[in-house]
Order: sequence, then structure tokens, then C-alpha cells
Amino acid sequence: EVQLVESGGGLVQPGGSLRLSCAASGFTFSSYWMYWVRQAPGKGLEWVSAITSGGGATSYLDSVKGRFTISRDNAKNTVYLQMNSLKPEDTAVYYCADGYATYWGQGTQVTVSS
Repeated sequence: EVQLVESGGGLVQPGGSLRLSCAASGFTFSSYWMYWVRQAPGKGLEWVSAITSGGGATSYLDSVKGRFTISRDNAKNTVYLQMNSLKPEDTAVYYCADGYATYWGQGTQVTVSS
């Protein structure tokens, strides 16, 4: 059974940081690109970041460039999203997904508010 389990969300003040984790199981994690996708209240899904299977290349939504960093540990079957300098507009449910958008986690809530 394929599982993606996100963790690390929470309530943080503007300017703060959070590190999201996504633990994968049930598929050959190291062979897949991985994505982070978010959904803000009342809005559609928004792609945030991607990382290649080996971790050698990454890409980001323009609005998070320089603030967010995606990484992965293939030995631990885990992908991460380090989020710094958080803004209220980053408030959303954050999901990890495989590069084909076949497998999705349940999401973790990130709320940026003072």
C-alpha cells in the first residue's frame, strides 16, 4: 500500500519558519520526482516546489523562491520543505505528491498569523 504522510505543520507568526516532512512507503521513492503542493482556503491547488529523483535539481513557485527549500533523503524515503520568512499568504494545507501526481498525502495545515 502506497502511503505519503506529511508532518510538521502548525501555527507560526509572520517571519517564522517551519519544516515539513513527507514520509513515503509502498513505492520506489528514489525513482520518483516529488512535489509539494498547497491549497489556500477557498482556492485551488497550487504547485509549490519539485525535486528530481536524485535530489540534484529543484524548482520553485516564484513567490516562494529564496524562502523555501525542498530536499530529500532517499535512504529515509522522506522529502522535506524548509519554509523560512513565512508570510500570511503562505497559509494553506500543504500536500506532498509523487511526480506523476498519482500518490498524495493527507496534507498538513500551515497557518501564518500574528
